[in-house]
Amino acid sequence: TTKKEKLMRAYLQRRFPGVPLLKTGAACLLACASALATAADAPPIRLVVPFPPGGSTDIASRIIQPKLAEILDRNVIVENKPGASSQIATQYVARSKPDGNTLLVSFDTHAINPIIRTDLPYDTFKDFRGITFALRFPLVIGASKKTPGNNLKEFIAAVKKDPDKYSYASTGAGSLNHLAAEDLKRQAKISLLHVPFGGGGPAVQAVLSEVSNITFLSYAALKSQIEAGNIKPLAVTGTKRLPDLPKVPTVQESGYPSFEAYSWIGIFAPAQTPDDVANKLTDAFQKALNDKEIKEKLTALGFEVMATDGPAVDKYTLEQFHRWDKFVKETGLSLTK
Repeated sequence: TTKKEKLMRAYLQRRFPGVPLLKTGAACLLACASALATAADAPPIRLVVPFPPGGSTDIASRIIQPKLAEILDRNVIVENKPGASSQIATQYVARSKPDGNTLLVSFDTHAINPIIRTDLPYDTFKDFRGITFALRFPLVIGASKKTPGNNLKEFIAAVKKDPDKYSYASTGAGSLNHLAAEDLKRQAKISLLHVPFGGGGPAVQAVLSEVSNITFLSYAALKSQIEAGNIKPLAVTGTKRLPDLPKVPTVQESGYPSFEAYSWIGIFAPAQTPDDVANKLTDAFQKALNDKEIKEKLTALGFEVMATDGPAVDKYTLEQFHRWDKFVKETGLSLTK
């Protein structure tokens, strides 16, 4: 075996682990060609996003997508399937073949939908297995330019002065930004009309067009409009200020010390996905999320990288279900409007 062939063999073994390489250079090339053909023939991995382009799940998915494709050596595509507060996409993934090729990029609605409907066309806790608790992030309360107040205290004062005048846009009834807004209403003792939309992008447009006064969305969804001066950030729903918005207080700092709300993104596969396939996907997502460049991009948009294993996101989903189920029962909140 020549030195060149040895180098080729070493490269091929790294590039195509598990492909048997014979002694001759020709055999190596045949094995390589076979492996390349197999990779080319493999169907793409689809990251099914339950909302239209422009929202947090879509933005995060598209940041992670190229690195995930590189790690898995597969085509990875983002597929938006909006509608019914994420139920259309979730049902689609639940009924997909459990081969690891169709994954749900879940939002906080994954844990909240079972509170809204007892007749879901899938079982949130039995029809899926977690791949990773990918990200969490606080929401930014963003207001239109004409809405009074440059911070949350001033806005709440304006609402109390004219209680029937103001509204907020959400990504849908039962979404976390719906529940967070209702929790703030309860604590601040104010009235705000809820105007639900089909995703983060439409909610942003509602504020820009003055259809609604404020919205509770991720910094990723609001950043460009905040930087352009089209939306005013009033407060952050997490326990700490965002590095990019050091002058914007938290809701806790604004006079409501018990208030805290984080949205989150989890990756799920159909429940019957084999362990080896699920574990490989978990490993790939963890590597992609912890890649230095990817992590920096996500952090700059206000995301906190979690990158857990599968059981951790299953546990977190159940915890979030119990937290908000208790809130809804205690307040009598309607999640249908």
